[in-house]
Amino acid sequence: DGFLIYRVSRCVFNSTELKDIEYIESYIYDKLEYARFSSSVGKFVGYTEFGVKNAERWNSDAGYLVEMKNEKERYCKHNIDIDYQAALTKS
Repeated sequence: DGFLIYRVSRCVFNSTELKDIEYIESYIYDKLEYARFSSSVGKFVGYTEFGVKNAERWNSDAGYLVEMKNEKERYCKHNIDIDYQAALTKS
């Protein structure tokens, strides 16, 4: 027994075009999401007192924010192109 802390990255999309893709990274502690980055919002949002403090700290780091915004293209676009082509060849 104990507490579990983890981070989940996901891509939400309805086409392979970059404008139709959203990158979301959620930060979870003990089954409760305390903060999230969304490429649609363009910054971190905190959902708990701890999350708000972390979101403020992360949002004040311009370099880190640029890095997170680039994840949509680096992480999502790359993988969606691969998965989309694989789905088309099977249909």
